[in-house]
Amino acid sequence: MSTKTLRPGGRAPDALRPLAITTGVLKFAEGSAQIDLGDTRVLAAASIENRVPPFLIDSGRGWVTGEYSMLPRATLTRSPREAARGRQGGRTLEIQRLIGRSLRAAVDPRALGERTVTLDCDVIQADGGTRTAAITAAWVALVEALGKTLLAGDLDRWPVVRQVAAVSVGALETTPLLDLEYAEDSVAAVDMNVVATTDGELIEIQGTGEKRGFPRAELDALIDLALHGIAELAAAQSRAVAGTLAEVDAVLRTGRRRTPPRDEGDLWGAPP
Repeated sequence: MSTKTLRPGGRAPDALRPLAITTGVLKFAEGSAQIDLGDTRVLAAASIENRVPPFLIDSGRGWVTGEYSMLPRATLTRSPREAARGRQGGRTLEIQRLIGRSLRAAVDPRALGERTVTLDCDVIQADGGTRTAAITAAWVALVEALGKTLLAGDLDRWPVVRQVAAVSVGALETTPLLDLEYAEDSVAAVDMNVVATTDGELIEIQGTGEKRGFPRAELDALIDLALHGIAELAAAQSRAVAGTLAEVDAVLRTGRRRTPPRDEGDLWGAPP
């Protein structure tokens, strides 16, 4: 089967969809990022709180957790809000846990201190690969939030120790494909999500033989294809956080932090 018939728009089997990552898209969140991967769009917000789950109190360790949601019209037909049903679905809970596990691998919990970072990932539009796009955007939001916190003087050490991204791969009949969109994912014989670091360390693999089993050699080929895509995603992440990381590096080298804004009373002095 030819590449043109395999992929909408004639995309190569090993090519990502058009990719853009934008930071600072939310006014109030400590860190935020939106990823556009083809027609899939996910917004990630990072919030930092000076508390930890009960099992981490007085441990000196921080916690990173994720939440995931999809707008009702992110899909072709409207999906009812889970709040209206009174409970989250199994798919949502699974993805939230995946996001949390993936991003906890990116930080040193002791350098984070007793803080919780919550990564809220909301799917604006879904055309395949929403959970992996959420992880990729969440790492950017995490870096932006922790960078802001360190620059304000509230962190002594830089907690981010790994760069993490994720992508989907699969096989349509016998052809391995990177970054499946919905039209491909819905008919794929093999479907897989891969989370990894830029050093090539695997954090999580979710793989399913949807229509057939697959041999070890095919698994290895799909993982290699995923790591190829993750390298491209990581390059986009690095560009998105370059400014923040440059400021963080300068602070870690010199110890000079941003000067906090002076109180208006200090500027004008005591009233006569």
